[in-house]
Amino acid sequence: MAELYRAGIIDQSGRFQTDSATKRLRINDGKPEFVIAWPEETTLGEAITISQQDVRSVQLAKGALYTGAKLMMKRLGIAKLDRVVLAGAFGSYIDKRSAMILGMFPDCDLDHVSSVGNAAGDGARIALLNRDKRLEADTIARHVEYLELTLEKEFQQEFMAAMSIPHMSDAFPHLPPLRDNHSTSSRV
Repeated sequence: MAELYRAGIIDQSGRFQTDSATKRLRINDGKPEFVIAWPEETTLGEAITISQQDVRSVQLAKGALYTGAKLMMKRLGIAKLDRVVLAGAFGSYIDKRSAMILGMFPDCDLDHVSSVGNAAGDGARIALLNRDKRLEADTIARHVEYLELTLEKEFQQEFMAAMSIPHMSDAFPHLPPLRDNHSTSSRV
C-alpha cells in the first residue's frame, strides 16, 4: 500500500486515483481495484488485487496503531520519539520505511526503528528461567496503567487524523521524498 501511495495510485485519503496512467488500475463491479498479479501470473488462475476495502482495512489498522502511540505519548508528556521498537511477527517482517510512509507510528529517524522479534516469548522464557527477572516482571506488572483508548476524549479526533497517509496534520520530517520524477505508468 505504501508503494501505491508513492506511485500516486492512491492519494492521502486512501482513495484510488482512477485517472492514473496504469493498466493495473481497473474498475470491477463499479469499484476500483489494483492488480498485483494477472491471472496468468498466479497458480490459481485468478488475479490478485487490492480493493478499496483492502486499503480502508489497512487504514483502520494503521490509524489505531498511530492513535494508540500518540495518546500514550500525550499521557506521558512525550512530544517526539527517539526510537521505535517493533515486536512480534508483524515487527519482524514489515518494512520500516513502508510502515512510516503509511504512518503506522509517529515520525522517528528510520535508523532508530528496529525489530526485536518475539518479545513476548523471549520475556516468558526469561521469566521461567530466572527468578530475579520473574520478580522484576511481577513488580513492573503491578505498576502498569491500563489505558482504554476509545474512552479518551481525543480518541476520535486523533483517529480520524491518523487515517490519512501518512497523517492528516502531523509532520514526518524523517521521511525521504516519496515520489520521484518517473510517471506512474513507467513503474507500474
